[in-house]
Amino acid sequence: MGTSVLSLRIDHELLERLKEHAAKRGMSVQDYVVRTLIRDDFDERFQSAVEETEKFYGRT
Repeated sequence: MGTSVLSLRIDHELLERLKEHAAKRGMSVQDYVVRTLIRDDFDERFQSAVEETEKFYGRT
């Protein structure tokens, strides 16, 4: 899998909060943001799969 660059402009307060969250986990801000995006994407895909399964089988 290749990589691409994404540049973001965020306010100072948000960046400081991101730094704090990342530091608590021993991560860089970049790694923290990427993991957060990956987790959010997984949550959306998982919820879609649950909804499709419920449509197919009905609610239990």
